[in-house]
Amino acid sequence: MAEIAPSQGEVTGTMSSVSPTVYHMLERMMGKRILVVIDRDFGYEGKLAVVSHNPPGIWLVEGEAVILRSTVISPIPQIVNREAKGEIFLHLDAVQRLESIPEGRPERKGSGGSIGG
Repeated sequence: MAEIAPSQGEVTGTMSSVSPTVYHMLERMMGKRILVVIDRDFGYEGKLAVVSHNPPGIWLVEGEAVILRSTVISPIPQIVNREAKGEIFLHLDAVQRLESIPEGRPERKGSGGSIGG
């Protein structure tokens, strides 16, 4: 039997293993401020502007790089520092966790509240 080659633009098994349900969740968060955790000490905060399927990722506008810290006394990571970054593209393979930020939360420089986990 002859193999059928995938058509141009079709997703194959070698692409990222992100399921379509993740894209649906991300599309519902469009326009909202989110916190994207890259590793236990670092992440980005910004407004979700675009969800990309190829390459799988998200664009943040009004983005800030954030540093997260936790201690033995306070094990839930807190935002301890921010740096403005503008527009940021983040590949979904690098993302550990996404959190929606409530709209009514007051902006506090240096201490962004708990990020659960």
